Amino acid sequence: MDLLVAAAFALLALGVAGSVLPLLPSGALSLAGLLVYWWQTGEPGPLLLFALVSLAVTAVAVDWLAGFVGARASGVDTRTAVAAGLVGFALLFLAGPLGLLLGVAGTVFAVEFRENQDVEASARRAAYATVGVIGSAAMQVVLTVVVLGAVLWVQFG
Repeated sequence: MDLLVAAAFALLALGVAGSVLPLLPSGALSLAGLLVYWWQTGEPGPLLLFALVSLAVTAVAVDWLAGFVGARASGVDTRTAVAAGLVGFALLFLAGPLGLLLGVAGTVFAVEFRENQDVEASARRAAYATVGVIGSAAMQVVLTVVVLGAVLWVQFG
């Protein structure tokens, strides 16, 4: 196997790993692996390449926007969602995935409780935001596995 093709598969595998490991940009690694593979082999064809690039770019967007989208989907306002995304991202560097989850949940709970003094509603919104972040990680796994699987199919299928 060509060295660049092997490097492409390594990047694609890291993309899948990055969807569950902190600080690895899953979508970006998958996109890089796909483009290195295409550059070296000329495969996949234009239509499949476009579809796979679209999936990888979607994984990048999901990765970058996970905290914000998860919080926003819980029904909080944009200011709270942005704060939760920023705190979760910062705590990701300090405590890994647990820091991300606690940062999003804690921020949503604290801001919502400060505004409405309702423990139950604040906890519910924090839980929904946390589930949204977990769901985004699951979506990244699906997207990066599909990109890897398609390239494996093109190479060996």
